Amino acid sequence: MGTLLVRHARRLLTMDDALTEWEDGGIYVEDNVIRAVGPTTALPEHADTVIDATNHVVLPGLVNTHHHFFQTLTRALPAAQDVGLFAWLRYHYPIWARLTPEAIRVSTQVAIAELLRSGCTTAADHTYIWPNGSRLDDQIEAAQQLGIRFHAARGSMSVGESRGGLPPDAVVEDEETILRDCRRVIEHYHDPARYAMVRIVVAPCSPFSVSPTLMRQSAELARAYGVHLHTHLAETRDEIAYCRETFGKRPVELAEELGWVGPDVWHAHMVHLTEDEIGRIGRTRTGVAHCPTSNMRLGSGIAPVPALLQAGARVGLGVDGSASNDSSHLLAEARNALLLHRITGDPGALTARQVLWLATRGGAAVLGRDDIGQLAPGMAADFIGVRIDSLDLAGGAVHDPVAALVFCHPPYVDFSVVNGRLRVWKGEIVDLDLPALIARHNALAHALVRGEPVR
Repeated sequence: MGTLLVRHARRLLTMDDALTEWEDGGIYVEDNVIRAVGPTTALPEHADTVIDATNHVVLPGLVNTHHHFFQTLTRALPAAQDVGLFAWLRYHYPIWARLTPEAIRVSTQVAIAELLRSGCTTAADHTYIWPNGSRLDDQIEAAQQLGIRFHAARGSMSVGESRGGLPPDAVVEDEETILRDCRRVIEHYHDPARYAMVRIVVAPCSPFSVSPTLMRQSAELARAYGVHLHTHLAETRDEIAYCRETFGKRPVELAEELGWVGPDVWHAHMVHLTEDEIGRIGRTRTGVAHCPTSNMRLGSGIAPVPALLQAGARVGLGVDGSASNDSSHLLAEARNALLLHRITGDPGALTARQVLWLATRGGAAVLGRDDIGQLAPGMAADFIGVRIDSLDLAGGAVHDPVAALVFCHPPYVDFSVVNGRLRVWKGEIVDLDLPALIARHNALAHALVRGEPVR
């Protein structure tokens, strides 16, 4: 890869423990590792590749902790625009049952392209439906082609309607098959090393689609291999009612009983928590993927993020499924997190720099990584640059260029570096024919929803 030098950034936000910011800042990279950060004058003058970051804010690459890439194919479907989660899922399940390996691969590329342009350099995805020969391998291949750092969650559903679950029986898998495939992908793809580009996560979908047995066995399997665990939890009132009726427990109590708390676990949403549950999540250092846009879109509620942070929970941001958000813009997610928590009446509930912390250091902690999320010597060379001389940031960036990224209209990045490689340059993804990808994606989406052959 050689050496890379970024210099003359209008503002460089390190997200280190001291929240250091530099005027006329820069970064010096050797191969895929940051070797120096600070004022441009303190850095080497030459490198194999030099980026002039004049009129840019430079900050760590953003970390997306929860997504469903395949859902880019089913955005804004009319019958699912104005319903809650359970009705929304019931409408989508039969459509997703028609997914193919190509649909999985192409939708993954579209979601990652969106994420890259919005500043994301590390993404966790949770795909839990694998029909018609689809495999996690299809996603991993697509992610490697686009060069994003990828935490691939091997999701699953095993309890269909005939056994009291929410999904139809046609879309669930046998539990032995699930566990066998989890072992396979861990052994084949998981990289525990520092700067790893692919890690595997074991991720049964939710309390209303998998059995307690599968949850226990998944936890045992993951811990035997040293990989992390992920699921949905406490997202809606319907889920609370389901858990009480089916298991006689609230979701958090169920998770605790099944071994699904701790520093190797993170849950998506965590909207409906009691004060006591917040304290228990914090004390166990369990992670939370906060997905404000999806929670607003589906009317699920507001996750108690400030209280979770105060209790000691690890919290990051997730854009969630592209059919329950209809976007994969991670800076927009940070903005919505900022605004949503002010609805409670506290105009300082979360600040601009706090939500950027959630999007960087918070996300890194949720995924169990200490090599991303900040700009410092020895960290992975993952960072982004956003132009501040743009229409979106006009009149804001001149006052506080960092806060403007969140308060103003969410911009796209001008450049993005992942693992020392330039992946976005002048707003365009490197080595990607985006018009052709979009055309194929739209053809697949049209055919999928209508149950027609793909042409």
